[in-house]
Amino acid sequence: MAESKTVHSPLLTYFSVLSLLTLCPPFVILLWYTMVHADGSVSQTFDYLKQHGLKGLIDIWPRPTATAWKIIACYSAFEAALQLLLPGKRVEGPLTTMGNRPVYKANGMAAYVVTLVTYLGLWWFGIFNPTVVYDHLGEIFSALIFGSFVFCVFLYIKGHVAPSSTDSGSSGNVIIDFYWGMELYPRIGKHFDIKVFTNCRFGMMSWAVLAVTYCIKQYEVNGRVADSMLVNTVLMLVYVTKFFWWEAGYWSTMDIAHDRAGFYICWGCLVWVPSIYTSPGMYLVNHPVNLGTQLALYILVAGILCIYTNYDCDRQRQEFRRTNGKCLVWGKAPSKIVASYTTTSGETKSSLLLTSGWWGLSRHFHYVPEILSAFFWTVPALFNHFLPFFYVIFLTILLFDRAKRDDDRCRSKYGKYWKLYCEKVPYRIIPGIY
Repeated sequence: MAESKTVHSPLLTYFSVLSLLTLCPPFVILLWYTMVHADGSVSQTFDYLKQHGLKGLIDIWPRPTATAWKIIACYSAFEAALQLLLPGKRVEGPLTTMGNRPVYKANGMAAYVVTLVTYLGLWWFGIFNPTVVYDHLGEIFSALIFGSFVFCVFLYIKGHVAPSSTDSGSSGNVIIDFYWGMELYPRIGKHFDIKVFTNCRFGMMSWAVLAVTYCIKQYEVNGRVADSMLVNTVLMLVYVTKFFWWEAGYWSTMDIAHDRAGFYICWGCLVWVPSIYTSPGMYLVNHPVNLGTQLALYILVAGILCIYTNYDCDRQRQEFRRTNGKCLVWGKAPSKIVASYTTTSGETKSSLLLTSGWWGLSRHFHYVPEILSAFFWTVPALFNHFLPFFYVIFLTILLFDRAKRDDDRCRSKYGKYWKLYCEKVPYRIIPGIY
């Protein structure tokens, strides 16, 4: 059976799931339209929709073109080939509740370098101009919306007909199964992991590719890149580089190890990440802001410090787990709780819960520098419009919700040990406040 996701009442769960399934696709198009064609002004788009209603939305919704499909197909095939063919270290994921241990090939950093070098090389030698991607962005997002929806239907059917492992199952409800997913680790063949492709190689890689695309577009239009765009692009690239450097650690996080492959994760990574996560840069293309060297450097340094802190939080916990607690945390032996739990097969196992270092400040302190990082790569847009800051607001809501879901999962897994842990580390995210 699939683990229960209905933390709230069934009615509220169905309402929220159906709302996200129906509202997210048009929101992606409206965000793109507002950033690119409505000067970043929400009120301008709102007035247009008030005047023209549903027909107005249909009129501004770009039709997927052959060019858009070609760009998506070439990019997908290239990333899939890199995932399969590039050499990488063998990495084992965490043991699942069904007793399976997925195996991965850690070649994300190599794929990331090859992707960016190839993309910039194609531009430099005049083979392919990245501005084509920007000029067809609406059509690409439109194609991704529909194509990824079909892909999620495929995942739903696969989960019923040919699951890749015993870590799959149905909740008994079609909508919940489609939204949350049927399988934990769906694969095509033995080696092609679908979630690694959707989350890392398509979603996160497209974030870097589009950040570079927006920078190049501004350069081609204005003959220069504004310092605001440079700060935004550099910080986004530093963040994505950090992600691929640490990719094997990501495979132990909630996204991969606990959330199943459905609309929530897969459509989110295939559509929401390329469109929403890159949106501050999308806005800056047509709205270059001159910050001045001093302010630009302040923002850049603050952003890099936040990204480093976020990385160091994850590194600290990873090192703690890897050495089974036999390491130094901030120069001292770590404070920890040995928590035992029972697997679905009835086995008793134990885990170590770190209660010092970054993880002694709050149970999910790593979300604080992550949200601040997003703020620092958005703030170069300044405060003329609200919309560039949508990603920061969305990320805050997402991470606060994820912290709650993670706490709920750990509470049911560890019982009294989790209660003890919460007594030692009382704050969920923000030390002293929440």
